[in-house]
Amino acid sequence: MTTAAALARPSAAEDPVDTLIKSIRIPPRPSLLADLQRELASPDPSPETIGRIVASDVGMSGALLKLANSAVFGGRKAKSIEQAILFLGINQVAALMTGLLARRAIPANSAALASFWDLSSRRAQAMVFLSRRLRIGEPDVAHTFGLFCDTGVPLLMDRFADYGATYAAASLEADRPFTALEDERHSTSHAAVGTLLARNWGLAGDVAWAILHHHDYAVLDDADTASTVRSLVALSLLAESAICKYQGHVESLEWNKGGARALAYLGLSDEETAELLDELLEAFHED
Repeated sequence: MTTAAALARPSAAEDPVDTLIKSIRIPPRPSLLADLQRELASPDPSPETIGRIVASDVGMSGALLKLANSAVFGGRKAKSIEQAILFLGINQVAALMTGLLARRAIPANSAALASFWDLSSRRAQAMVFLSRRLRIGEPDVAHTFGLFCDTGVPLLMDRFADYGATYAAASLEADRPFTALEDERHSTSHAAVGTLLARNWGLAGDVAWAILHHHDYAVLDDADTASTVRSLVALSLLAESAICKYQGHVESLEWNKGGARALAYLGLSDEETAELLDELLEAFHED
C-alpha cells in the first residue's frame, strides 16, 4: 500500500505505511499562518487586522509588496501593505503569505534544490494568470495549489538519501505517471507527502486533494471528482507547458501525458491554447 492509498482510506491499525508517514518530517504550521487563517475564518475578516499580521514581520512585508507589484498580479504599484491588500484582496494576500511562509519552513538548501522555490513560485504565478484569464476558480486557490503541489520533493529528499535519483528518473518517464517510480522505490510520492503538509497546514480540502492527484490525469475524466480539483489539475498542465517553453525545453513530458485531457476539460482549442501560452510567456518575461 502506498501513502496515497493510506491518505484515501479511513484510519487503521498501525502498518508499515503509517510508520513511513510518521518518519517524514512535516514542518509544523507557522503561527503567522494560524493567525491569518483564524482571521479569514471569522464572519467578517478585517483587512486592517490582516495588514497588522503581515506588517508584524518586516521580511514578509517586503516580499509581499514585491509579489503584489509583479506583472502577473496586474503590475499596479502598491506602496504599502494596505494598498497591496486593496489591490489584491485579502484572500490573495493570504495565499501569497502562505507561500512565503512555506518557503521559510521548507528551505531548499541543497544544490539539487537550488531552483525549487523559483520554479514553484513561477508555477503559482502561472496558475493565477490562467485562473484569471480563463475565469476558472479562485486565483488565490490556484496560487496556493501551484506553490504547494511539489512541496513533497524537498521533504522526501530530506527523508531518503537516494530520492534525488528517483526524482530525476521519474522526470524522464514518458508514459507512466510521474509518481509510479516514487511509489515503487519509496512506497510514497511527492504528491502524497505534499498532501500531508497541506492538511497539516489547514489548506483547503480541494487544494490538498488536487495535490494528491496532480499527476493522475484520469481525474480529468472523472465526473465524481470535484470540479475545483479537476480545474487545478488541468491548469497545472498548462502552467507546466508554459514553464517548459520559458526554460527553452522542446516539450513537456507531463503535457504529452495529460495535455489533451486538460484541453478537453477546459474546452480549449489548440489555437486558443497557443495564444494563451504566448500571453503567459509574455507575463513571465515582464517579471
